[in-house]
Amino acid sequence: MPELRREPITGRWVIVDTDHPKHPKDFVVDRPIKKGGLCPFCVGNESMTPTEIDAHREGATPPNTPGWLTRVIPNKFPALRIEGELDKRGLGLFDLSNGIGAHEVIIETPDHQKEIPDLLDHEVERVMWMYRNRSVDLRGDSRLRYILIFKNYGRSAGASLEHAHSQLIALPIIPKRVNEELVGSSQYYEYRDRCVFCDILQQELHDRDRLVVQNKHYVAFAPYVSSFAFETWILPRTHRSDFCHIEPEEVIDLARILRETLLRLRLALGDPPYNLILHSGPIEKEERPDYHWHIEITPKLTGLAGFEWGSGFYIASTPPELAAGYLRNVQLVASAG
Repeated sequence: MPELRREPITGRWVIVDTDHPKHPKDFVVDRPIKKGGLCPFCVGNESMTPTEIDAHREGATPPNTPGWLTRVIPNKFPALRIEGELDKRGLGLFDLSNGIGAHEVIIETPDHQKEIPDLLDHEVERVMWMYRNRSVDLRGDSRLRYILIFKNYGRSAGASLEHAHSQLIALPIIPKRVNEELVGSSQYYEYRDRCVFCDILQQELHDRDRLVVQNKHYVAFAPYVSSFAFETWILPRTHRSDFCHIEPEEVIDLARILRETLLRLRLALGDPPYNLILHSGPIEKEERPDYHWHIEITPKLTGLAGFEWGSGFYIASTPPELAAGYLRNVQLVASAG
């Protein structure tokens, strides 16, 4: 019989198909193909992008020239713009403001053909450091309240360019999805005097059947209440609400576990498109005892239809226990790291 599972953070219910679970071979994967051609993110094409914001570079090569290892630029078609005043106002019963914020692109590698699983560990570290450095820099803007970092891999996951990149959008408001997490985790903490994410982590470590991979500082697992087949979370073992406060040793382990987790998803599912979202606390001066930053990775294996949109329920066509087993037991081939 299918199971209804309730997620303890927001209270969302999920249907888990335990009667006829899908296995990796049952999914038709829209595998991203790197066709090449003229790419504005490739080395030598720096003039095709907006002016460089930041970069890790070899030696003293100047901005907007070859020699970069990771590179940050403004999005050419930004959802929000950094210039101007917020000007919050009302229009009858509606609220509006100017579209103030930041929209940046983190180009992860100079190599057009490589993705995170193909990089060396220290190359992934540079990407993680850029996530952190850009987040710290934008915190200084008093207009901003939340920084969202995400990666779309493959066109069906929303990527418009095939060169490996992530995006950062800094917002003047806290997004609804994030606020739901904050409210739910605050209520849990008020009732139990514990962080719900820390409790989830301890439960997964105790049960073990949903674990994928772990190291000194992080645990990757398929959450008990997975909204999607093969959904995978990465949680730090140390409680910390703000990703910006990550320590150097933790960056090293984060790079390793992220690269391996994405490699396992690639090998188990045939290189599926996915969305990766870094969930961090809002821009605040103090750490929150009730929230825990983490990464959520969602392979795009099935689409949402009328039931999901109409009900708010999600259907996980592969139970997380089964998904984690496939990911955990996949035979890792020789890779860059």
